[in-house]
Amino acid sequence: MTHDSATRARDLVAENSALQNPAAAPSKATKDQRQTLIATGMGNALEWYDWGIYSAFAIYFATEVFNPKDPLAALLGAMAVFAVGFIARPVGGLVFGWLADHLGRRASMISTVGLASVGSLMIGLVPTYGAAGTWAAVVLLTARLLQGLAHGGEMPSAQTYIAEAAPAARRGLWSSLIYVSGTTGIVIGLLFGYLLNLVLSKQDMQAWGWRVPFIIGAVLGLYTLIARSRMKETEAFTAAKATVRAPIWPEIRRNWRSALRVIGLGVGATVCYYVWSVSAVQQAVLIHKMDQGTALLASVLSNVVLIISLPFWGRFSDRYGRRASMMIGTGTPVLLFPLLVNTVGQGFWSLFLPATLILVLMGATLAVTPAVFAEMFPTRIRTVGVAVPYAVAVAIFGGTAPYLQSWSSSAFGPSAFTIYVVALLIISTVVAWKLPETRGNDLTQ
Repeated sequence: MTHDSATRARDLVAENSALQNPAAAPSKATKDQRQTLIATGMGNALEWYDWGIYSAFAIYFATEVFNPKDPLAALLGAMAVFAVGFIARPVGGLVFGWLADHLGRRASMISTVGLASVGSLMIGLVPTYGAAGTWAAVVLLTARLLQGLAHGGEMPSAQTYIAEAAPAARRGLWSSLIYVSGTTGIVIGLLFGYLLNLVLSKQDMQAWGWRVPFIIGAVLGLYTLIARSRMKETEAFTAAKATVRAPIWPEIRRNWRSALRVIGLGVGATVCYYVWSVSAVQQAVLIHKMDQGTALLASVLSNVVLIISLPFWGRFSDRYGRRASMMIGTGTPVLLFPLLVNTVGQGFWSLFLPATLILVLMGATLAVTPAVFAEMFPTRIRTVGVAVPYAVAVAIFGGTAPYLQSWSSSAFGPSAFTIYVVALLIISTVVAWKLPETRGNDLTQ
């Protein structure tokens, strides 16, 4: 046996032992691993930060970018642009997923964060309706399309990178970083809103204060771009690149069941998450007449509790399996969503308590989704195989959620949207129930 073979044999024995007893796996990350986690998390946080601040600040800039004579139509216009940004995600998933599977995860992750930063800067500098007329909406739409392209590739690339870089016995724990960092991005955006709401008058917020978070996001994107340029490529991709590569489309067709599972798992969790984590502030203010600052604070704190819970659920899946965790995360909200959505009123606790409860339970799905998706596909199509169906699910269901929630509540009452969300959660729970157990799959095979 050669030295390399002996080393590989020892590694396999250690990895197998760690899978049987996760507590025996190395508990501390190396310096390179820490840099990987930080750079991956920063870019993912910025993606979610972009989407979060758009939703939170739409009530301020809607009448600046659209015709201010009809505030409701202006807000619906802003939410329509929010949804249109999601339409670009499948295209971005295909383009940047192909890039990640052919040139490397690192190359894709550098490209996506750069493009997203350009979009954020464009929104921060968008002209007003009074200055540019309908061209203001065109600039906003263009910026959202650029961000949609970037974000369609960012999360799948980041998910794949972190899953391939993680020790097999701790892949669930490491994968929880995706929603830890993403939710942190939302929290930072909401905190900006809360602080600006404290120090600025409503007139200043509407005139220019809403621009500040977008410009800051563009600057942070430049810093993340530099950090990601120092990352190393994953061993799984490097090993796969050295082998004879099969054509991509036959591989995608061969894994069509996995693609459908990605959509099925994504529809319920995506919509429920956006309702309670992203658009909760807007709905609490507009429908329940909650104070803006109160709604922002309640949403921030509920998301903080979610962040704390995510590593727990990641470790839970490493020990007890992905299926159990996924079913908890989508199954329990089926029962709780109709009850909790009706508890929201004008007070802080009426939003904080239901949002915290449902988000923490959903954390069981959110934490391990990156690991589950990565474990479904072979290395050569792992990113694009996840990116396209996931982006389709997010575009059709997640992107339209804020608009549908606002429109259906005014047209049919809140119960119509509740039925819609519960139906999607049931679909995701059934798919999770039928999901093959993938905990500890060897991602180099």
